[in-house]
Amino acid sequence: MSQPSLLVRHLTVPVRIGQVVVGGHAPIVVQSMTNTDTADPIRTAIQCAELAQAGSELVRITVNSLEAAQAVPEIRERLDKLGCQVPLIGDFHFNGHKLLSAVPECAAALAKYRINPGNVGRGKKRDEQFAQMIEFACRYDKPVRIGVNWGSLDQELLARKLDVNSQLAQPLALYEVMHEALIESALTSAAKAEEYGLPHNYIILSCKLSEVQGLIRAYRDLASRCDYPLHLGLTEAGMGSKGIVYSTAALSVLLQEGIGDTIRISLTPEPHAKREKEVIVGQEILQALGLRSFTPQVIACPGCGRTSSDYFQRLAEQIQTWLRAQMPVWRTQYAGVETMSVAVMGCVVNGPGESKHANIGISLPGSGEVPVAPVYEDGEKTVTLKGDKIAAEFQTLVEAYVQRTYRPAA
Repeated sequence: MSQPSLLVRHLTVPVRIGQVVVGGHAPIVVQSMTNTDTADPIRTAIQCAELAQAGSELVRITVNSLEAAQAVPEIRERLDKLGCQVPLIGDFHFNGHKLLSAVPECAAALAKYRINPGNVGRGKKRDEQFAQMIEFACRYDKPVRIGVNWGSLDQELLARKLDVNSQLAQPLALYEVMHEALIESALTSAAKAEEYGLPHNYIILSCKLSEVQGLIRAYRDLASRCDYPLHLGLTEAGMGSKGIVYSTAALSVLLQEGIGDTIRISLTPEPHAKREKEVIVGQEILQALGLRSFTPQVIACPGCGRTSSDYFQRLAEQIQTWLRAQMPVWRTQYAGVETMSVAVMGCVVNGPGESKHANIGISLPGSGEVPVAPVYEDGEKTVTLKGDKIAAEFQTLVEAYVQRTYRPAA
């Protein structure tokens, strides 16, 4: 049975983004980003809707050209017609001040702006162009994420800090100077945004690296020096298991310490693969830590010599896919169903025990065992299945369990 989280969150001010609240006592928010050409409003709206359907509570889109900025209001309109209210975040680099000025409809349609201090401008233009973007945020009542990234760190700030460091009797290592430059870039940019009129509770910070220990250290430092909500993410996490493992390693440490108010898993998708995988990984990290529940969890053994048949593996995959597909409807019908646990076990060693611990579980026969499959509900054996329709019968039992166990959603 799932247990409530005992973690204590780092206290931050709440920031409202459309109907979503980030920070304060609000649940940690999962977000994602499209990889379509924003200038193509149809494809971008479709992907935004797919990400929202998968559970992304905020969706970020690139706004890098006049055509992309002009497409944003249409994207918002298409999503509204689909009944998809997910807030859209505009990701700006280099020319955001020009695009917001040229297309005020874009400025109004977005729910939040993301500004990278390292990519706002150079020299005297940096402060001027940053101020312009903050002015638009104030004019249209939009919150801002100030997102520092070590791949695009403000080089002038870094150069100044290196000059000061070189004069020290015992200069710090380059990595130490870069770390402090990252934190200073985020905090000084936030202070400037407030000087330009953006309210304190309209600011979210991020400080991203692609190195796990560096990311953990940066966010620990940032959390100790401000009360802005923090957006967590290992930037450029990579592909496949590497991206998942590295992101999980970094974010789990911080979340366990109560640091982080919204997360994004920056996976590199396989060619032509669905973008929603990064949403599912983010949800599963939070659910594994007991911070939130999104979908019933399937408990399944890894298999061994006792389970030479792949039947239990196929059933586990089938049930997991089916449960996730039910959630958009179940979430509106059955309060708390997302906390349910379902066990699909492969032999008598741990099968009955794990099935008893789950809300509902099935213990399939291993090699050489009697070809029957006992089903347990809330610790008690209720029925024994056998024959070649076990999968369909168990799925029916799970659905019946949901219908009689979880009360109607409000």
